[in-house]
Amino acid sequence: MTIIELFQKLLRYKSVTPSDDGAFDFIEEYLGEEWTCINIDREDTKNRFYYKKFNDNPQHLCFAGHIDVVPPGEGWEVDPFAAEVIDGVITARGSQDMKSGDAAFLYACKHAKNFDGTLSILMTSDEEGEGTYGTIKALEHLKEIDFIPQYAVVAEPTCEDIFGDAIKVGRRGSINGYITIKGKQGHAAYPEKCINPVHNFAHVLPKIAGHNLDDGDEYFAPSKMVITDIRGGMQVTNVTPNELKLMFNVRNSTNTTRESVEEFIHKNLEGLEYDFRTTQGSFPFVTNKESKVVKAMENSIKEVLGVTTKHSTHGGTSDARYFGAFGIEAIEFGVINDTIHSVGERTTVKEVEGLTAVFEDLIKNF
Repeated sequence: MTIIELFQKLLRYKSVTPSDDGAFDFIEEYLGEEWTCINIDREDTKNRFYYKKFNDNPQHLCFAGHIDVVPPGEGWEVDPFAAEVIDGVITARGSQDMKSGDAAFLYACKHAKNFDGTLSILMTSDEEGEGTYGTIKALEHLKEIDFIPQYAVVAEPTCEDIFGDAIKVGRRGSINGYITIKGKQGHAAYPEKCINPVHNFAHVLPKIAGHNLDDGDEYFAPSKMVITDIRGGMQVTNVTPNELKLMFNVRNSTNTTRESVEEFIHKNLEGLEYDFRTTQGSFPFVTNKESKVVKAMENSIKEVLGVTTKHSTHGGTSDARYFGAFGIEAIEFGVINDTIHSVGERTTVKEVEGLTAVFEDLIKNF
């Protein structure tokens, strides 16, 4: 089976999160008896950890990904699960995010002739959903059995303009905030008898909206306060509201914490009556540029593709954040990211073959 045949096989599983649609049974069969499979299913989520010890060296490199995809939606010009090659392009749901990466590391690992230590593969069926019982639960189990890898490559799509131009060496965290400014409802004709939360908050908004909470650094852009929702009142013109509700999000670097965000809000809301809470969906991490996995990936990209790659931390969250939380030196590298989750998601045969070659070189020279 060629890499493209493997890629097409994976694309044809209708693995809309949190279903794997039988893909994991195929993958276990594909890897063969030389690979050991640990089943770490939790609730409705399937997690699989495949590994092969080449020798007793404690070095452990893990490739990671998710088999699940978002629903295809309407308006495709082709069947989103047919995965046909047309003029060197494969248009299918999951082609970029992230069955191209899955196929590449599965092929590279299966055909690895030698590795100085242990190679492993961690896959989940719930990355596109809540992820509550996905990669995080698998890593918790690996920690319990003392089998946490030292290094991880998550094969999410990372490239921007040309294939090979970017690897992710970290990700920002995500902090959500919920504010309720208290007031006293009344008639707009008698403002002196009301406590208008909109008026009371108006001078605060310019101080927090779009505010940079830090100055950024070589890895991260500044952590910015982004207001995502403001609402109050009853959609009439003659009644002042009883309260004003706001929501915000901060994609935070390692220079800003949930606690510092809360301190910033409390300082700016001083003198107002309000309720306020925050949640944190993910935490920031960064893998040092001198890490072995960073250097090895840079070298493989240069050797195979002839491209000098850059380091990036842009974008949303991915399961790489869980590896970072366990102290694993994690990076991400995959195909160009320009059509993920969209109608007509697509990638090229050339990129998938190139990604496979990069992973093969990485394993060979790690």
